[in-house]
Amino acid sequence: MEELSDTEVISLASEGSQEAFSVLYQRYVKRIYNYIYYRTGSVHDAEDLTEKVFFRAMNHIHNYRNRGLPFSAWLYRIAHNLVANWHRDNKRRKEVPLEDHAYTIRHGGEHPESALVKGQEIEHLIKVLQKLPEDRQTLIILKFVERLSNEEIAQIMGRSEGAIKSLYHRTLIALRDELDLQIKEREE
Repeated sequence: MEELSDTEVISLASEGSQEAFSVLYQRYVKRIYNYIYYRTGSVHDAEDLTEKVFFRAMNHIHNYRNRGLPFSAWLYRIAHNLVANWHRDNKRRKEVPLEDHAYTIRHGGEHPESALVKGQEIEHLIKVLQKLPEDRQTLIILKFVERLSNEEIAQIMGRSEGAIKSLYHRTLIALRDELDLQIKEREE
């Protein structure tokens, strides 16, 4: 079943094949998890929300219609909606579970001090990203984490490729300005 195209696997999954849905899960779980992790900054919440994305997808796969977009666009849309709800529900409450920072000490042969600095840099970058509007966060994650092309991002976000290029340019300028501002504040 692994050798089947997404279209064939989706068709089988929509007919109730759990094995087919499992193939879709294996193909997309890492991408969806990464997207959610970079949007929430929390390992625990990313795991929970990823589970919810695939639970919803499984329950609604029979409603999926191929409209010329990749299947991943449908999954990203579900993830986007769940993350938006998560941000709305957690707007006033900010908890950072301790296990989210455990990755800084799990680097095999890496010196603990280097791992800590790398972890702090990632945490800082996530905070800066979370200040961006949702569409810009999505763009950056799809471009740099998922390494998708502008054409693929345009399909997922429902925009033209030119609009994605323009948004990408404006987003990089905004990120640069925000990082410069934070560096100046730390130096003072």
